[in-house]
Amino acid sequence: MEFLLILLIVIVGFGIYRYFKQRKILKTLSEEEFRQGYRKAQLIDVREPKEFDGGHILGARNIPLSQMRNRLTELRKDQPIYMYCQNGTRTARAAILLNKKGYNELYQLQGGFKKWNGKIRKSKSSQY
Repeated sequence: MEFLLILLIVIVGFGIYRYFKQRKILKTLSEEEFRQGYRKAQLIDVREPKEFDGGHILGARNIPLSQMRNRLTELRKDQPIYMYCQNGTRTARAAILLNKKGYNELYQLQGGFKKWNGKIRKSKSSQY
């Protein structure tokens, strides 16, 4: 019983640590703030290809979180990275990975793609 309590404390503590670390390294922008800056940055959709094909922000590149570690060479460290996923969970995980690899200017769209009201593009081959 004591072991389970200690384990629970460790898990909760780790969750709190990650939450504050993510807030420190990843700035969340409103749609308006995101819209003002993403054209001068690297715009990355971290969702899976099927989700991306179903609709994405105009000008975004698809680098899924599941492939991020292997595709870091596609991202420049000297330019801001504006990211989004469906609701914000995957961008937080991507930001932690990118920050560990030396990327510092990391931004995410508040509420993710599902809250985006701007122009989108759907891939012609989409069956999503």
